[in-house]
Amino acid sequence: MPRFPESRNVLDPGCDRCPALVDCRERISWGTGPLDATLAVVGEAPGAGDPDADRWRGGNWTGKAYTTRHSGRRVRALVADLGYAGDCYFTNAVKCFPAADDGSNREPTAAERANCRDHLRTELAQVTPDAVLATGKHATQSLLAADGRALDGFVDSVLDPVGVESLGVDVLPLLHPSYQDVWLGRLGYDREGYVAAIREELAALVG
Repeated sequence: MPRFPESRNVLDPGCDRCPALVDCRERISWGTGPLDATLAVVGEAPGAGDPDADRWRGGNWTGKAYTTRHSGRRVRALVADLGYAGDCYFTNAVKCFPAADDGSNREPTAAERANCRDHLRTELAQVTPDAVLATGKHATQSLLAADGRALDGFVDSVLDPVGVESLGVDVLPLLHPSYQDVWLGRLGYDREGYVAAIREELAALVG
């Protein structure tokens, strides 16, 4: 079983900027990984997770981004296939689990993304990755919003690198692992081709 790095709680250990998130979270899911990582992965927000799972409980219970059985395994396997296992910092645009009425995940609101953006800015300034993989629409929106930019058509932005000047990073939008199976074929990729395409884009960003 993979061993996840310990949470690096370098920000506000008791953030209460979003009352709705404070009410439903179990733990704040701060970023984990080397603070000199070449690559960073930014997800949307921690999932509901499963407190009874052996290891893949999810960020809401572990305090570690991308540690769910489904999305966490997929993203960490992708990073390993790209050659950055052990050289990647994992975090989320929103650090607390956003609960829907049925206990599942809802989409983070624009206000919640904005409230958490300073935390994300602090993390990226500390890690200074060569490139950021943004997994999904909301993570990409949050990163672009740091420059005051909107996202017009997420799927069209996948694998299209963009510089985010105020964060000092190049962002490569990727499909969220939950929707990867749906969209890979529509974009003309199988998984092997998708990994190769990401690797090719990263080769131009990392150095």
